[in-house]
Amino acid sequence: MSTVAAVALALTLGACGGDSGASTPAAGASSAAGTAFPVTIAHKYGSTTIEKAPTRVVTLGLSDHDAVLALGVVPVGVVDWFGERPYGNWPWVKDRWGGTPPQIVGERDEYQTEKIIALKPDLIVAQYSGMTQAQYTTLSKVAPVVAQIKEFPDYAAPWKDMSLVIGRALGQEPAMTKLLGDIDKRFADVRAQHAAWAGKTAAVTDASEPGTYAAFAKSDPKAQLLADMGFKLAPAVDAAAGKETAAVLSAERLDILDVDQLVVLTGDGTVEPRVRADKAFAALNVAKNNRVVFVPYMEPPIGAALSFVTVLSVPYAIDQLVPMLAKTSG
Repeated sequence: MSTVAAVALALTLGACGGDSGASTPAAGASSAAGTAFPVTIAHKYGSTTIEKAPTRVVTLGLSDHDAVLALGVVPVGVVDWFGERPYGNWPWVKDRWGGTPPQIVGERDEYQTEKIIALKPDLIVAQYSGMTQAQYTTLSKVAPVVAQIKEFPDYAAPWKDMSLVIGRALGQEPAMTKLLGDIDKRFADVRAQHAAWAGKTAAVTDASEPGTYAAFAKSDPKAQLLADMGFKLAPAVDAAAGKETAAVLSAERLDILDVDQLVVLTGDGTVEPRVRADKAFAALNVAKNNRVVFVPYMEPPIGAALSFVTVLSVPYAIDQLVPMLAKTSG
């Protein structure tokens, strides 16, 4: 997948759910983790019982493999997403594959059942996915399937909730809870170290498409991560987005982006000079006062980390983005 296509897909899906707050067990992930197996997990299509610790895991959610890898389990099969070539080569995850790349068994919600069967999985995970009832029924004949959390639309469950479900399915819910708690502490440390960010308005926009700016609402985790760092998200962005995760702004509406701190996601090296040359953008106070951070999707993959929003990518995003923000936020 090209960088441009990857950016478009990131905008379409809106990344992994909007709630980036404190870690709380999802409906499908009970906090009772005394005896890990057998475990029964409720989901969109009913419930699934896992009898013993799985060792051959296939992940069908676009970013599910990150949570599995975080717990030391290497998936044998995955779906392809976001152009990570060679597969799983993101800096936050590449060393976790152990030199064994997974089998690609599909792309987004199009699964290659024959390849999945050939891998002989003992668990199939489909959290950040759009798996259908028919697909669930078919794959349930192959192995236990943990489908999407039923309380949320497809691709809208909070990333922490999905992580906890995966942790429970692997018999490692306490370990996942600790990982999420560590991330909460990272955010608390950022807020303590940059107390001046509290109350300052911030927004995230994608300017990869010439002539338009996609401003992400608070329901999108890319924006929510800024809130986790202490910023106040701009209410005008939410008003413009309505029920969507992003508002597409024309030059006449760029005043919505005139916040105290602006993060601009870029698909390639041509975006920043083009945006800086945009008269409507240059007229914004946030631009005049140099409070804009241009963040690439791919080189380095900071935008990709923000779009993945997983237990592994979020710490990487914090490490990369906080120093950039500190240089411009004053």
